[in-house]
Amino acid sequence: MLDIFIKEVKEKFHIELSDKQIKQFDVYYNFLIEYNQKVNLTRITEETEVYFKHFFDSLMMINTIDLNQYVTICDMGAGAGFPSIPLRIIYPHLKVTIIDSLGKRIKFLESLLEQLQINDVKLIYDRIEMHAMNHQKEFDIVTARALGSLQLILELGLPMVKVGKLFIAYKASNYQEEIKDAENALNVLKGQIIDLKEIELPFDMGFRSHIVIRKDKHVTGYPRAFAAIKKHPL
Repeated sequence: MLDIFIKEVKEKFHIELSDKQIKQFDVYYNFLIEYNQKVNLTRITEETEVYFKHFFDSLMMINTIDLNQYVTICDMGAGAGFPSIPLRIIYPHLKVTIIDSLGKRIKFLESLLEQLQINDVKLIYDRIEMHAMNHQKEFDIVTARALGSLQLILELGLPMVKVGKLFIAYKASNYQEEIKDAENALNVLKGQIIDLKEIELPFDMGFRSHIVIRKDKHVTGYPRAFAAIKKHPL
């Protein structure tokens, strides 16, 4: 399966994986499966699905934007490290920050990064809205995959984006409905959708979409406390 993954990465992204990167993806897969037996991190454990529904899906950002043009990236609620760790394997220049409120996931990520011999990823054990309140206009890219509705994650993430930089949401087939529900949030938070990518994963592994949002102006006072966000969504 690793050989097929290497081939697909070359074909779809025009990237020839180095021996080091190939080893890192192999280590990532095996360590995830082993760790998942004691701590539930993902329901996707079949080898082909991990390589394409997790790793390859994470890498699809490569075809959405030119990651060589960006340095700092914040991954909100990364779970088992998706999409930021696969992206960091491909682009070692990226300065990655991962925020997660579940201690068991942070412990996994600490151990994973040690296994991958990556020592410059910042892991933040905190509620996203609490971290965001104190880290405004800090990142070139803020992203989230399978975290919550667009309306919700915009309020959590867009305040952390530098003005003129990007928020990128990984979404499924109902993304148009989510965009409609998030119209007010986009207006209030001064975000503008500048691109939409529809993606078919290889081998009929599923449909994905990327919503690319540029932050045009910084708005103070956000994010609010999570209770307020849930009770009165933007």
